[in-house]
Amino acid sequence: MESTDRLTSEPVIDDPLTIDSLLDHVQSTPARLGRTRLVSIDGPAGTGKSTLADRFAARAEARGLHTLVLHMDDLYDGWDGAVRGFGLLRDHVLKRLADGREGRYRRYDWNAGAYAELHVVPVTLDLLIVEGVTSADRDADPRQSLRLWIETSNEIRLARGIDRDGEALRDRWLDWMRWERDHFAAENTRARANVIVDGCPEAPHDPELELITKSVNLPHDSAAS
Repeated sequence: MESTDRLTSEPVIDDPLTIDSLLDHVQSTPARLGRTRLVSIDGPAGTGKSTLADRFAARAEARGLHTLVLHMDDLYDGWDGAVRGFGLLRDHVLKRLADGREGRYRRYDWNAGAYAELHVVPVTLDLLIVEGVTSADRDADPRQSLRLWIETSNEIRLARGIDRDGEALRDRWLDWMRWERDHFAAENTRARANVIVDGCPEAPHDPELELITKSVNLPHDSAAS
């Protein structure tokens, strides 16, 4: 179990923090989506948000928590639709869960360039993990139990993006990187995060269980403290 100082100190560099200690904190906070607790994982494209979300989900499910990962990529209306994507998250998932109703959204099909099949987010969830750019926008603050920000260099991010999407989309990636920079500045997303995670750490750690953090700022009333 992590100490109180470990979960409230800032900055923290090259010092592993366990995912389980953060889940302890989340479970100690009030549920703000009906019975569900919300973890938001934001940060620039190509930093490892999806991987981090999957690792959180694995540790949560190991505790027997009914968990779902929702990817903002499935809500965006294409490359220029991130703001609309967050609006869909807010209005059709978060607000509905908070009111005791199942969340609903249609997955955006990037190949077809249109929204496709309907997905349901059940009210019985213990933990909802939302990952992607805009997931921690200010309008989500009243619903969140934990805000994570993950970052790495622009060079690493762009290389990961081109490796995944192909050289033909380099200009799209560069445009997106400029857009998200301005969006994060307007939302003050990084400064509002509870935990800032190194997305390309060199310090030794177990990536399935631990994070290398740059800062940690959690409330004192945590079960992990």
